[in-house]
Amino acid sequence: MKKTPLLNIAVSRLIASLGHGDKVVIGDAGLPVPPGVELIDLALTHGVPEFISTLKVVLSEMQVESHVLADELFVKQPPALAALNELNAAGAVGERTLVSHEQFKVLSQQARAVIRTGECQPYCNIVLVAGVTF
Repeated sequence: MKKTPLLNIAVSRLIASLGHGDKVVIGDAGLPVPPGVELIDLALTHGVPEFISTLKVVLSEMQVESHVLADELFVKQPPALAALNELNAAGAVGERTLVSHEQFKVLSQQARAVIRTGECQPYCNIVLVAGVTF
């Protein structure tokens, strides 16, 4: 049995298959998934699982070089923003890039997969860009 916190087979398989520069999106319940991009749907109901807990578990296994957020996140200021800022300050999510929500959705088309959460706070979405451990 695995020793790390991540138990979901599909998410674990995704992370194990990533190469340097590959993109993974963790999205809220309303984020559209582009055609042709794999969807790993974890959503059970409103708020379950929530965005930050999903992100933290993914970070337990994924080496992240950088991340992308939508500008609108900083306008709406959902509760998840404080935790995102803490992860950023700790260096857990690499360099930060901000784009418009429309640009974010276009960028999502390049993702290897979208991990859909049950998060229902606006703009709780992130693109994680895979790094290397060496």
